[in-house]
Amino acid sequence: MNPEKTHPGPPPPQEQSLPGSEEAMRPKPIDEDPEYRPGGKLEGKVAVLTGADSGIGRAAAILFAREGADIAILYLEEHEDAESVAGRIRELGRRVITIAGDIGQPDFCRRAVSRIVEAFGRIDVLVNNAAEQRELEGLADLRPEQVERTFRTNIFGFIELTRAALPHIPDGSAIINTTSVQAYDPKPYLMDYACTKAAILNFTRSLAKELAPRRIRVNAVAPGPIWTPLIPASFSEEHVREFGKSTLFERPGQPAEVAPAFLYFAANSMSSYVTGQVLHVNGGSAMVS
Repeated sequence: MNPEKTHPGPPPPQEQSLPGSEEAMRPKPIDEDPEYRPGGKLEGKVAVLTGADSGIGRAAAILFAREGADIAILYLEEHEDAESVAGRIRELGRRVITIAGDIGQPDFCRRAVSRIVEAFGRIDVLVNNAAEQRELEGLADLRPEQVERTFRTNIFGFIELTRAALPHIPDGSAIINTTSVQAYDPKPYLMDYACTKAAILNFTRSLAKELAPRRIRVNAVAPGPIWTPLIPASFSEEHVREFGKSTLFERPGQPAEVAPAFLYFAANSMSSYVTGQVLHVNGGSAMVS
């Protein structure tokens, strides 16, 4: 895939309301690499991905399906986007279910896991990816209700869904959490979001230690500026116009460029000796370890 040819230049100014729609984006994000050749790395596996109706979660779900996995997509309310990705997964010959709801609510997490287990019997790969963010002026602009909402979606939801899913995750499986470059290089205009992404980093590392006796690998992916619906839904038109220009590649990344990092952690054939680690996909926007 050559993103410079497929998606040249910065995105045009545009705005959406949260949580954002992939259908309304200009240009559309790149969800798949047409040159990719699958090798059955997840054949017979069941993968659950949150926030998989669009953006990074969507690209990872499609890639997992191309590698042979059946898919459960959890999303908030973007039904058109969710049906679009589900249709693509069916085209690939895999089973898929979509479940709408708020992962910030523990009851929803429990109901979702029950439905997944009823449909598929188990969960081999759990990807905690759903997130929300809002642009701030700074600390004075940060309201307690926003902090609570951001934490409820971005980290409480990870914890509650993992807690509900864990009894149905076989030994030797994989859990993958989406953190962010903001955990390492936080910006004041995303203060609460950055705090949750740092919390995800430590949740990943502590859970990796807890689950090591079961050989369940727990890792994280830390994207930088990636062109997803969260961007026009979160930022001003001016910010969108400049989005991604600060990277060494001077452009935003595409979801299809992040998805292989999730596949690496999901596939036992590639990462059987890796746990508690983070892969950074950020276009050189931050040099982190």
